[in-house]
Amino acid sequence: MNSSNYVKTPWNTPFIPQRADPFVLHEGKNFYFTASVPAYDRIVLRRADSLEGLKNAEEKEVWHKHAFGKMSWHIWAPEIHYLQGKWYIYFAAGERMNIWKIRPWVLVCDGQDPLSDPWHEAGQIQNADPFTFVDFSLDMTVFETEGSLYCVWAEKVSTGKKISNLYIARMKDPLTFETFQMLLTTPSYSWERHGFWVNEGPAFLEGKDRVFLTFSASDTGPAYCMGLLWAEKHADLMDISVWHKLNQPVLCTNASKGLFGPGHNSFFTDEDGKCCMAYHARPYDEIIGDPLYDPNRHCFVMDIPWKDGMPVFDFSNQRYQK
Repeated sequence: MNSSNYVKTPWNTPFIPQRADPFVLHEGKNFYFTASVPAYDRIVLRRADSLEGLKNAEEKEVWHKHAFGKMSWHIWAPEIHYLQGKWYIYFAAGERMNIWKIRPWVLVCDGQDPLSDPWHEAGQIQNADPFTFVDFSLDMTVFETEGSLYCVWAEKVSTGKKISNLYIARMKDPLTFETFQMLLTTPSYSWERHGFWVNEGPAFLEGKDRVFLTFSASDTGPAYCMGLLWAEKHADLMDISVWHKLNQPVLCTNASKGLFGPGHNSFFTDEDGKCCMAYHARPYDEIIGDPLYDPNRHCFVMDIPWKDGMPVFDFSNQRYQK
């Protein structure tokens, strides 16, 4: 479908168009933005001194895919983090001759300005055991809570029909696992199994008494939606029993608002300290060909209020409505 050939509503004007898997970081006085680009061939960054400023901020390419071999295809879902005094970008990439041999990789900035200083490839996360990312692995995120650093990512497993699960590990530092991986969630409900059995795109959110992980489920068309996990803040997050999972999605397609397949989000605070979420969705549901290669997954921004200690996800809280 042509990107202009859709029903426009007050809710589906993009914050930033054609940027899937959006990641916004509010660090110091600045906001940073990165995302997957439709060509899946590079990593880009924007910076602004306000959230609104990201919309028209200059976008700079900080890394480009290799011509062949590792990291030469499907450059997906970059995330920028400032951890322990350094800048890191976690992203997924495949190989030109085996495009689904996707693995998570890490870039490290050689200075303190992530837009002007060079980045170097730090390889993959170093594991605490002989485990390696043996199959399709992607959407790695890193977060810190209660003095500990954690990593969560998606990985396909099993033979025959592949299932994308989420795993968690505690980290020694931003490049090294301290513990074995633990299975965090597997697609167990029908809304997680449309087209493909998928849990992916984890995003961390810290509340007053609880910690949360959103994730995306099902294939990347209109069935794509967001689920929610949570645990008590002071619990041992490496104990599977402390995690709870809602039995229904917290955000899914809303045709009346013209938003289809919402997912792969990130959380941040605005200038006033309000909780916000960046996520992608399409403004239409009729997709020609593979939804993965439709370029019009746009970035939108939503306010996230709280009720009874839980985050509230509602398209009515969309920012920049027109």
